[in-house]
Amino acid sequence: MRTVLRRLTGLAAFLALWEAVGRSGVIKAGVLPPPSTVLGQFFRLLGDPKFLGDAASTLLSWVIAILLATVIAVPLGILLGGLRPLRLLTGPVIEFLRPLPTVALIPLVVLLLGSGAQTKIALATFASVWPILFNTMYAFGEIDRQVLDTARAFRTPRTRLVYAVILPSVAPFVMTGVRLSAAVGLIVLVSTEFLSGNSIGVGQYVYFWGSSALRMDIVLAGTIFVGLVGYLVNIGLLGLQRRWLGWAATGGAV
Repeated sequence: MRTVLRRLTGLAAFLALWEAVGRSGVIKAGVLPPPSTVLGQFFRLLGDPKFLGDAASTLLSWVIAILLATVIAVPLGILLGGLRPLRLLTGPVIEFLRPLPTVALIPLVVLLLGSGAQTKIALATFASVWPILFNTMYAFGEIDRQVLDTARAFRTPRTRLVYAVILPSVAPFVMTGVRLSAAVGLIVLVSTEFLSGNSIGVGQYVYFWGSSALRMDIVLAGTIFVGLVGYLVNIGLLGLQRRWLGWAATGGAV
């Protein structure tokens, strides 16, 4: 309870400072509207069918991207973690691809896939793969070798070894990677909607009201919606991690 009160106090202080700056005239209200105006607009957005359609498109694309990234990264991370020659062979390619700015790939992906939902899903998936992949590889290296040797000594089939030993061991780290990837994927997804001209999505909604109407209250309200969704999803994933993966530490590699 004390921790919750401290967090709420910090949030209240931030909002009070923002309100004071917004109403002081130091910054024009059209540029930085006070939180009372932004929050009012935020609740109005929740009743706007156009915004809700855009939000549904963004959230659905986000879920698809995270699922694809997990399906790709976990088996690949186990494979690379278990086969050192393969890891050394693919290491330079992975280290080259990982730091690439995803938004810089928008023109290429638009040319290849068009400007529909497939573009933002592909880019969000690309950006989300890396935290899960490296957490899985790191986790494989942390598995107790005695456990693996014992399973092999009893001639445990390879499939059972993966499901009974490897996956339970790497699961907490994979979950941490998913939490990191969820944040990265959401940022890339909204940025792609903003920059690539997608006809639907929160990013495009914010772009329209910011560039055409200069309605910063709507822009900030949309931004708050995205941030709130990301925060709630992270809290939910963390709760699942602590509830279902409590046998191991919830940490992981970044």
